[in-house]
Amino acid sequence: MLNLKQPWKLAAAAVVSGALLLAAGCGGAKPPETAAPDPSKSAATTPVTGTGADNSKPGSDVGKSGGTASQTPASKPSQPAEPANGAKGGNTAIQVVANPADNAVMVNKTYKLPDNYKPADLVEPDVPFTFKEHLEKRKMRKEAAAALEKLFAAAKKDGLPLAGVSAYRSHETQTSLYNNYVKKDGEEAANKYSAKPGHSEHETGLAIDVSGSNGKCAATDCFGDTKEAKWLDQHAPEYGFIIRYPKGKEAITGYQYEPWHLRYVGVDIAKDIAKKGVTFEEYMGSSIPVSKPK
Repeated sequence: MLNLKQPWKLAAAAVVSGALLLAAGCGGAKPPETAAPDPSKSAATTPVTGTGADNSKPGSDVGKSGGTASQTPASKPSQPAEPANGAKGGNTAIQVVANPADNAVMVNKTYKLPDNYKPADLVEPDVPFTFKEHLEKRKMRKEAAAALEKLFAAAKKDGLPLAGVSAYRSHETQTSLYNNYVKKDGEEAANKYSAKPGHSEHETGLAIDVSGSNGKCAATDCFGDTKEAKWLDQHAPEYGFIIRYPKGKEAITGYQYEPWHLRYVGVDIAKDIAKKGVTFEEYMGSSIPVSKPK
């Protein structure tokens, strides 16, 4: 007990009491740290927003992006997307497709082909092209080539003969094209009409740019006003093809309108897409199988 008659002892006790409070950590404790968010989790199932074919500049490619599918094709099992190895999180995380040889493979600005992918069944369809040389851009995958021959024959029967402009492109060819467009117009402009390597539908062997038999308006906006383009818009799905980059859907596909760019997806899916009036991205939705990061 303190003796109040001894003030020096009272003062000493006050000093000791203050020291004990400081030692107990008042004002000295570290605030809890907030863990940084894991970007790989936030991007796992985001819709496509931007990707792959050719545009007003001959030889370019375009891709797409997404929305929510109105209906998921029964043949495509739902599988969450996984970011490609090294991809950062966010809505633009790049995904590597798991089944690049599938007729319904999605290739656009978000979904890409494996770097070493090359179709195993490339053939030259027996249709006229705007050039005579037997180059790689004459080739398509076997099933797509056979369908193209039927489509061309039907158009010719209706008095609208067609010609091929550019079909398959190797990864190396696409790399060279894209880099040249970037040098010429800058990356931002190039991305509106050309696909980055691995993101081009032409690399699948399932896409082809077409024109009228005289080559007029080949891979240019004026093709959309031709009788051939209107015929394709109406009849291409009957042979398994879709207009991959339709007018007014640029915000979904990520590329400008390309009435000349045909993509083979098979008759059932092509007819269903035409019936619903949706893009390929909207139709496929989140049912796109992708490869898991290694």
